[in-house]
Amino acid sequence: IFAATALATLASAGSVHFVNQDNTLRTIIFTPNAGLEAIPDLVIPGSETANQTFPTGWIGNWYSVSEGEANVPGMLGEVRFDGFAGATYFDVSAIVNPDDVNGVKEIFPLHSSIPISGCQTFPCNNAYNKWDDIATLSTDGSELVCLLGTV
Repeated sequence: IFAATALATLASAGSVHFVNQDNTLRTIIFTPNAGLEAIPDLVIPGSETANQTFPTGWIGNWYSVSEGEANVPGMLGEVRFDGFAGATYFDVSAIVNPDDVNGVKEIFPLHSSIPISGCQTFPCNNAYNKWDDIATLSTDGSELVCLLGTV
């Protein structure tokens, strides 16, 4: 029973593959929804990648802070793993700080590259730009890619 439970947990845990598109060192700051598990900051060197695994059912967001810059929330990557019908829901949100041009750019499923939330140059119609936008996307998979920085 314990082995089956462990395999089920691993199978449903979500992950994000962060891709740093330029040579800037970035720290990813995670904010869980109330009552959910905290995720430690993730440091990603310039032009490198890093993977972050999330607890089953995790809901929250993250933003990027470039080395030497103030810790001010910018573009947000938002996610809900194991949502309705087991889907993963995600989006890029410009609501908190639409002037961030160095942080989170795009989020998309690892194995299909579509649908894509966000863009390389903001503003765009592919992100949450105001509170009542309808911009949340979903995938049956539990692995996402988040692009950071400039190409």
